[in-house]
Amino acid sequence: MTDRLPRDLPLDAHMHTDLSHDSDVPIDVYAAGALERGIAEIAITDHVDFEPGAPAYAYSTFADRERMVRDAAERWGPQGVQIRFGVELTYDRAWESDIRTHLARHAYDFTIGSVHNTLASPYRRARIEAFIAGRTLAEIVAPSFDEVAAAARSGLFDAIGHIDWVKRFVYPHVLPAAFEAAPELYEPILEALVESGTALEINTSGLRYPIGVSLPHPAVVDRFHELGGRAVTVGSDAHRADQANWGLDQGYAIAVNAGFSELTFRRGPGAARVAVAIPGA
Repeated sequence: MTDRLPRDLPLDAHMHTDLSHDSDVPIDVYAAGALERGIAEIAITDHVDFEPGAPAYAYSTFADRERMVRDAAERWGPQGVQIRFGVELTYDRAWESDIRTHLARHAYDFTIGSVHNTLASPYRRARIEAFIAGRTLAEIVAPSFDEVAAAARSGLFDAIGHIDWVKRFVYPHVLPAAFEAAPELYEPILEALVESGTALEINTSGLRYPIGVSLPHPAVVDRFHELGGRAVTVGSDAHRADQANWGLDQGYAIAVNAGFSELTFRRGPGAARVAVAIPGA
């Protein structure tokens, strides 16, 4: 993966440490890598689930996550790496009230709302083939895309993460080209993002998986800008040390090619959003 490790970029806004159920990376490993590669700022966005029994439900406490990030920020800030206390909250309309309560009681620097596999998700490995059989693409993506649009409408989050994450889970039964050929499926999500002012995340994790494309693919980012979207962010969604900052340069290029010259970020609880200039844009 070393060919997709960029240098000298201002921000990676999506990273998971060993306080996420699906990562084993100590925060200092990410910070050291960012220092080496000239990534000026990183957001630690460990998972929080609200469905009892889900992997990140009560996996780590808010206090433990905040302490880890704030302590690391003090260690690494003087060396040139700014570390922000973020979170990736799994969104599901069934748990929206719980999410609102959590955010009212807990202060984060930066929040990502994302749709993931729930316990009853049709996209789980044991169910996916039977679910896809005989359905159109619109029917296949509806359980995911409807939730993503609701997350965007909620106004709860600074950014919505990997809006078409389902591409990874339906592959190879449904190829990325099918999504690219159906731009109309993205319209409700993009319109909700524009209306709520929520940022669209360009998630570069898809570039390192067999699907080989960002989440979402570039044409969706182009369309978001055409519709009046003005807030984007870019994150590697790293869960392992060798995934840190992976593909960020390509994510930045997607943003620039769509017409964006800056990323949108937040650096403190209740703070105003800030513009992070994209180098060379």
